[in-house]
Amino acid sequence: MLTRIEWDWEPGSREIADISKWQTQFNWVEEPCVSPNGEQVAAIVNLAEGEFNVCVNGKTWETVFDKIWHLRFAPDGRPVAFVSDTGEWTVAVDGRTWTHKFGYVWDMMFSPDGQNIAVAVQQDMAYGMALNDVIWKKTYSNLTNPTLSPDGSSTAATVQVADFGEGEIYKFQKGVFSVALDGQTWDTAFVNVWKSAISADGQKLAAEVRLNLYDYTIAVNGTPWSQTFDCVWEPIFHPQNNAVIAPVRSGGKWLLAQDGQIVWDRNFVQLWHPMVSPDGNTLAAIVAPKYGRWTVAVNGRPWSVTFKDQLSEAVFSPDGKRVAASAKSDGRWTIVADGVVWKNRFDRVWPPIFSPSGETLAAKIERNGRYSIAVNDHIWDQVFDAVWDPVFSPEGDKILLRTLNNDRYVRHVVPVEEILH
Repeated sequence: MLTRIEWDWEPGSREIADISKWQTQFNWVEEPCVSPNGEQVAAIVNLAEGEFNVCVNGKTWETVFDKIWHLRFAPDGRPVAFVSDTGEWTVAVDGRTWTHKFGYVWDMMFSPDGQNIAVAVQQDMAYGMALNDVIWKKTYSNLTNPTLSPDGSSTAATVQVADFGEGEIYKFQKGVFSVALDGQTWDTAFVNVWKSAISADGQKLAAEVRLNLYDYTIAVNGTPWSQTFDCVWEPIFHPQNNAVIAPVRSGGKWLLAQDGQIVWDRNFVQLWHPMVSPDGNTLAAIVAPKYGRWTVAVNGRPWSVTFKDQLSEAVFSPDGKRVAASAKSDGRWTIVADGVVWKNRFDRVWPPIFSPSGETLAAKIERNGRYSIAVNDHIWDQVFDAVWDPVFSPEGDKILLRTLNNDRYVRHVVPVEEILH
């Protein structure tokens, strides 16, 4: 039965669990995870040799398993894990296992509402995918790069469609890889196929492909773009018009292409992680204007500030008017938003998170082995052994903070103004 997650936005702190008590109850307790709304904390626990369970807010699931790994909370608040029962692997959702069992399972993926769960599976050296306990009717000898559609209704992956030996070079060059959507492959095979994407309406599937030893392009529903390039990166779909966007390399430089045509009037030493604003009006990407310097380009125009080590986790604000990213130079991390760099520096920083209005920006941070959060370049005056990503209230005036100190997991709701002053 699917659960509807509930949120309590009353300001204050509330202890949910004392995990130190779990340490005396079980042989050992693995790293905890917490639910999106902060109301639950869970961990894999060991009962005895070959006996594992999941403890949620101090209570274990009814069934004991041989082994458990990759425990996560789905967006709808259900704890989900890979579990082994008598040597066979499957998925357990809130303690209930799927009907089908496998030799192995990996790459757990959720739809945004958490109601759809997809995994890659292997049984008797045949590979496929399973969505909500429904397995592809056809399996393959090799499977990589599994993906889930934006609405969680379809799965896709790169699959091997022809057998070839180590010395069968010419057979390999004729094409032995394709993409399967819900288990059905394209009619076309390629020398290589890497990451793919499914359109929001589920009608299109795009993937980065290698046509021969030298030419790369993007294929959409099995048909390659007429333009070829020296290299390509992972494609994305425009959320409004289903156009396919991908970084491409030509003449030693990287450019941005849409449906095979170059859309930005300048090139870069590197270009990756393209993204479209929620309203569809703005296109941005992480770029290197020159070797070893990273920044963000918005509609083809790079920010004036660049970073030496790394720039990652770029994200649009919900209204599409702002862009922020995590940035690293000289071994220190910070946040950059709209080309303006925060003054504070950190040992580590996690992906920036915008409030619903886009006016406020928060991120989890680490300093000297302790964790906290920063909001609009103001650091919260409390530190913890562990902190999870902050969550804004729908109005954006409060932040949910999920923290762990001395094995005590506490849920806080803090007014944004309290952190800013």
